Amino acid sequence: MPALQIRKGEAEEQGKEYRVRGYATTFDESYQVWEDFSGNPIFEKIDRKAFSETDMSDVILQYDHCGMVYARTRNKSLQLTVDDHGLLVEADLGLTQESRKLYEAIETGLVDRMSFCFTIAEGGDEWDKETRTNTITKIAKLYDVSAVSIPANEGTDISAELRKRMDGAIQGERAERLAEEARQKKIRILQVRLKAMRARG
Repeated sequence: MPALQIRKGEAEEQGKEYRVRGYATTFDESYQVWEDFSGNPIFEKIDRKAFSETDMSDVILQYDHCGMVYARTRNKSLQLTVDDHGLLVEADLGLTQESRKLYEAIETGLVDRMSFCFTIAEGGDEWDKETRTNTITKIAKLYDVSAVSIPANEGTDISAELRKRMDGAIQGERAERLAEEARQKKIRILQVRLKAMRARG
């Protein structure tokens, strides 16, 4: 999927808008999430009806699924829309100094992909042995959407709608630490999924 274009206009001239948008996941596209103990790849795919009954009452926007909350549906700084392509995310990152730093990382292209954290409803996935693909058909609850340094699904994206140069930058050590925490969290989540799939045979 091509990157979303940066929009310029009156709001940019005023220098008060820090809005980003992108897709936290895409539909009907397989992506590798793990390898089994024999080194065989395991794939995941999100069905386009997976969000039909999902609890999205209070979802947060994070970086690498951990740490600070940058936007939230409850205060309307985060909007989520399920469309034909996937889960569309739109967020206002102008509320705090830290959220504006994340905006800069997105605006400069240092961070340009997304992910999401969720739980699967009972009976809400289907395992295909031949393609080694687990298709998520029903998501029970959505917890967060995250701008990420290393995505599982390369079809996702996030970009700045408006360009504005800011003072300061995300410190390298902090970015590295957050990335490592995200990797470890991803490993734990995938290990649970792998164990469940192996139990089903």
